[in-house]
Amino acid sequence: MKALPKGQYIKHFQYGLGVITESNEQRTSIDFDIHGMKKFVTGLMAVDPAEGTPPKRSRAKRSKKLVTALLPAATAGAQ
Repeated sequence: MKALPKGQYIKHFQYGLGVITESNEQRTSIDFDIHGMKKFVTGLMAVDPAEGTPPKRSRAKRSKKLVTALLPAATAGAQ
């Protein structure tokens, strides 16, 4: 089986609807709507093109790093 185009909306019998994120002749990665990212052997997977357009995915939000300030009491006890 040939590589599938990136961004194609597909339907898998077990995992449901998903979007091709990477594909070559050996491996294909699919981001499924409910089950998340899965990797398949391209030649063995059974998928069909899905009708419609894929839902918009929200970007993963970055968490802010907490900066801990040195407390004068903590530094005074270390001396």
